[in-house]
Amino acid sequence: MPVQKLKEYLDRHGIKYVTITHSPAYTAQMIAAAAHIPGKELAKTVMVTLDDEMAMAVLPSSMMVDLERLLEAAGVEKARLATEAEFKDLFPECEVGAMPPFGNLWDMPVYVDPSLAEDEEIAFNAGSHVELIKLAYQDFARLVRPKSIPLAAMSTTN
Repeated sequence: MPVQKLKEYLDRHGIKYVTITHSPAYTAQMIAAAAHIPGKELAKTVMVTLDDEMAMAVLPSSMMVDLERLLEAAGVEKARLATEAEFKDLFPECEVGAMPPFGNLWDMPVYVDPSLAEDEEIAFNAGSHVELIKLAYQDFARLVRPKSIPLAAMSTTN
């Protein structure tokens, strides 16, 4: 979903947001630094498969997905990171790895770590490696209706 389509979706729902343009960055740490956003406010979208169904895991950029916690909380038998080959064609309007955490727009479940709700705002990739959208966490939660479950583990790399 190019940033324009995402903006139209947010506008249609009366959501206030800002767009942040930054130099090209591909890892969560690089994006946070380029956009001057604290890592805990930058939400990264990690694609996972849960019992062979694609889903989004959304968590602070400074953390990594704990698949065991996700498996238990989601009540599934199998949980693993999805490969790029498995999900790249699901988001043809987005650069690979830059899809926004709006799984509802692609008919897929979204799991969010509750730590993201601790800040009033979150920022996330807007479909490219040079643009973020920042908005109120409550607006994100209202539109996406993610399942809030502890799914993050501390990470030293992204």
